[in-house]
Amino acid sequence: MEQKLYIYNTLTRKKELFHAPNAPHVGMYVCGPTLYSDVHIGNCRTFTSFDIMFRYLTHIGYKVRYVRNITDVGHLEDENAGTGEDRIGKQARLKKLEPMEIVNRYAFGFREVMGLLNLLPPSIEPLASGHIIEQIEMTQEIIKRGYAYEKDGSVYFDVEKFAKEHNYGVLSGRSLEDQLNNTRDLDGQEEKKGRLDFALWKKAKPEHIMRWNSPWGEGFPGWHIECSAMGKKYLGETFDIHGGGMDLIPTHHTNEVAQSVGCCGNAPVRYWVHTNMLTLNGQKMSRSLGNVFLPVELFTGMKLATDSPSATPSQAKLDGKHPLFEKGYSPMTVRFFMLQTHYSSTLDFSNEALQAAEKGFRKLMEAIRVLGKLKTGATSTSNISALQQKCYDAMNDDFNTSILLANLFEAVRIINTVNDGKETITESDLNLLRELMHDFVIDVLGLKDDIRESAGDTTEGLMQLIIKMRAEARAKKDFATSDLVRDELAKLNIVLKDSKEGTGWELKS
Repeated sequence: MEQKLYIYNTLTRKKELFHAPNAPHVGMYVCGPTLYSDVHIGNCRTFTSFDIMFRYLTHIGYKVRYVRNITDVGHLEDENAGTGEDRIGKQARLKKLEPMEIVNRYAFGFREVMGLLNLLPPSIEPLASGHIIEQIEMTQEIIKRGYAYEKDGSVYFDVEKFAKEHNYGVLSGRSLEDQLNNTRDLDGQEEKKGRLDFALWKKAKPEHIMRWNSPWGEGFPGWHIECSAMGKKYLGETFDIHGGGMDLIPTHHTNEVAQSVGCCGNAPVRYWVHTNMLTLNGQKMSRSLGNVFLPVELFTGMKLATDSPSATPSQAKLDGKHPLFEKGYSPMTVRFFMLQTHYSSTLDFSNEALQAAEKGFRKLMEAIRVLGKLKTGATSTSNISALQQKCYDAMNDDFNTSILLANLFEAVRIINTVNDGKETITESDLNLLRELMHDFVIDVLGLKDDIRESAGDTTEGLMQLIIKMRAEARAKKDFATSDLVRDELAKLNIVLKDSKEGTGWELKS
């Protein structure tokens, strides 16, 4: 069925009907990580949100080219002022390694964490350092069009000149005057004409490790130009969706728009989409407050490929030990937790919220297991077709995963009541229900039962042996042994569930 998808567009500040001029082809660019340290939980929330969008667009028939870059050059310590050391170059200097050793080390860890969260890989994952030529060419074109100037081997974008002809604050909604009033004067910036001017190319100081030849001498590209250059190369001068965290709007994405318009003369993106921030127990996460944590400090029950030479120290094992949390959680529990909140809303981590998410996730996974053995009847007492449409309606309303989950738990209720014999379902509706759960739980939300997967085949085999021994005890009317097995397993948070089809088991929190 054809779906009408509405997306909130930061550019227009309203929900808009999604229209892809080159349908079924869709281009989506998401600002990726800067690999000078371990991936943080905020990255995980952002990339999980865009994974859902990628999955849903694909599910409803679009052929999506998803580009997510890796920043491995040009991201300076003070990203707004464009000053300080290159973040990766600094790590290389401190650890006495080559910059690409730093990048490869953290790229391995980043991709592994994304894999644990079951994120699909992007179609293209370009490195900024692999596209220096494109960034130089784009900078040359901007100079040619009069929106940039060279000074002592560096090239700067002339914001105030650009603003005379275009709306520099079109994405942020801030006027040029407001931005000027809120920008401080900085030492060492005398070579810039205006306080808002930003570097397209920076002259490399003698101690700067990462440098390339250019028409202006040895140097390196500015942070903002990489996304414009790579977006243009792989998706064209104007493409459909550009995403990232909302913290990128005021500077990085605002400058992306300006330099792309300055180069090509037209708006680079049709729909700008931004994810919201994270909090912990209602407080904004920050290192100064000591409430920042890595995903590998929250995850438990899974194994990482720690024998790889690229594995980082923080990834030695997934034991979920962090002073901020009472226990660890499986990656899929964390993914499920993130999906309970709309991507544009603040996501608050707390022990209570994560524990509730774990219970909800296990209930959903158990329902999928039960679904495979449901029996059909002559009539259906629930409208599965209407429920399926509600699931589509939720996702068509700006990818509203929180409403989708509410509808999926109505499906869980139906599964359990049919399983208990309190409702009936026809074969055609049962097939539709199975399709609904597969499409939205597995394909769109990308959830899988990693709690049971982490137990492994050995644990599953042991549990089936225990269940068989208990069944034999019950057949002999040895209820004392049967009850002892059940009670002792309960102490280990393993619950046996007896039904007409046999006995199953699940882990409880």
